[in-house]
Amino acid sequence: MTVTAPPAPRPPGPVDATPLRRPLGHSSNLVGVSTTLLASPLFNDQPEPLELPHVRATARGLFEMLDEAEDMADAVQAFHAVMAATFCLDPEQRDPDDRPGRSAADGTRRFRASYLRLLKGWAFDTGGAEGAVLKGWVESRFGLLPTWHGGPIPHIPCPAWIRYVEQKMSSRFHDNAIHGQLDLVFTFCQWVLRRFVLAPDQQHLTLYRGANLRGEDQVLARPDRRHAIVRFNNLTSFTGDRGVADCFGDWVLTVRAPASKVVFFADLLPRHPLKGEAEFLVLGGDYTVEMSTL
Repeated sequence: MTVTAPPAPRPPGPVDATPLRRPLGHSSNLVGVSTTLLASPLFNDQPEPLELPHVRATARGLFEMLDEAEDMADAVQAFHAVMAATFCLDPEQRDPDDRPGRSAADGTRRFRASYLRLLKGWAFDTGGAEGAVLKGWVESRFGLLPTWHGGPIPHIPCPAWIRYVEQKMSSRFHDNAIHGQLDLVFTFCQWVLRRFVLAPDQQHLTLYRGANLRGEDQVLARPDRRHAIVRFNNLTSFTGDRGVADCFGDWVLTVRAPASKVVFFADLLPRHPLKGEAEFLVLGGDYTVEMSTL
């Protein structure tokens, strides 16, 4: 008589039965941490600093000014001065709303791409062209691929992926070293967090996100009723205000986000398009979250 062992219990699977064939990211990136680790809950539990090594080599003047900054206002002034001198962004820095640009000889308006224009577009529609450029920068620097762009990206190619590639490559936003601008924004953000925001041993921020579970955020597993493993887009908006998150979905997801994954936050600069909702732009991947209904 042959005795057959019962099959081993299967681990909790995704809420959505559609298989995720899309890879998490590229095999290499610019930050010296494997993309697989960077996108994992393990990294979120035990984060490491993330640094774009070329930035300090090419922007020594900024860090010399930051070393002399006595407070946040001095640091912001130094950042604005470098961005204005390097990318001719002074008008946009003073007013993030669209202001008339200088006209060319033929009278046409000259468009100058800036990170503030991208943030304004992101605030309006994360699935638009500006959002594609921001996600493309994340892909190029950190290796993380987007999971959503106006629709799910379950595999490559698919309609949402094609739309993302077309928009991120548009020459409209690549006439002013836009990736170089974003490199400086991220590096300045990390410097400010360490210098003025975080406690000496603090590595995480408690952030919130309102979500609909069939929307952009993919629930991969539910180990219990209160917790889940959620795959966030490669760049995702969170808020530091639980009350704001209540307005944006049927569920509120609470995460302990590594400070090293924060790309931008509402208090970084005195004026910008994301000021109103205590917003944080954070690198995505798979996170352990606490789920609660409204």
